Amino acid sequence: MDRLKAAQVFITIVEQGSLVGAAEKLDMSRAMVTRYLSEMEQWAGVRLLNRTTRRLSLTSAGEGVYQQSLQLNAISQLVPVQQHHDAKELSGLVRISCSQSIAQSALSVAMAEFLQQYPNMTIDMQISNKSINLIEERIDLAIRITNQLEPNLIAKPLSTCHSVICASPKFLTGKKMPTKPEDLVLLECLTYSFFGRSIWRFEKQGEQHTVLVGGRLSANESVFLAQGALNGAGVTMQPYYSVAEYLASGELIQLLPDYQPMPLGIYGVYTSRQKMPTPLRAVIDFLTDWFKTSPYWLALMQQGRR
Repeated sequence: MDRLKAAQVFITIVEQGSLVGAAEKLDMSRAMVTRYLSEMEQWAGVRLLNRTTRRLSLTSAGEGVYQQSLQLNAISQLVPVQQHHDAKELSGLVRISCSQSIAQSALSVAMAEFLQQYPNMTIDMQISNKSINLIEERIDLAIRITNQLEPNLIAKPLSTCHSVICASPKFLTGKKMPTKPEDLVLLECLTYSFFGRSIWRFEKQGEQHTVLVGGRLSANESVFLAQGALNGAGVTMQPYYSVAEYLASGELIQLLPDYQPMPLGIYGVYTSRQKMPTPLRAVIDFLTDWFKTSPYWLALMQQGRR
């Protein structure tokens, strides 16, 4: 017999306090409930329940098996069930939150392809760099670029964000080009999130380098800082996908090419695996595949790792 099903029946017997109650709760015959209980006791090798005329009670061994059954049942609820759906027929709304940089450089492409594949689906993009509460803001999926994940959320790894240090020719004119991270201390750097100084981390041939940089311009959105760099405001650390076209055109120049800024993970973040709506599952599955197979994205990734 199915041991998972037997464990679920055993849990119901304990919760209902009788075989009859469990049979009614499960819409199952009492004979079948009794058979599942018998199988559980056979597998355990001990009696699990004390039977009286009024109510059943757990034996000491039964208490242990009951706790194990609860754990088994909880684990089974976390295993995603393959949901088959027809892309042409699937409909629904999925609300996605992400930063401007990843929305502009990746998701604008990915979601256009998704909607072509799912003609009856609707996507509502909420563009914000703020780490919002998914439940309070009614967000189904957040795309986050981070190495610090929230423990109470489910995070699906999608890809990696490689960064680059760059500045405009206008800014670099008359200045000594930096040859090591420590040289950035002498330059105006565009910092992220907070006014003041920021820590930039690098890796070269397995050796870690950390430098404290600062400047007079900061922002909580990397797209703004990229535009600032284009206008000669200073040195910026940018996701490669955000500035690839400017590096190719010469509008921005890569600095310290031998030093790799610390990469960040790109994750799809959501609240629970249990009873996941099919439209949300379709979006997550699509993005998981897109970041792995999209020629557009893979080309950016290959260039960004150089």
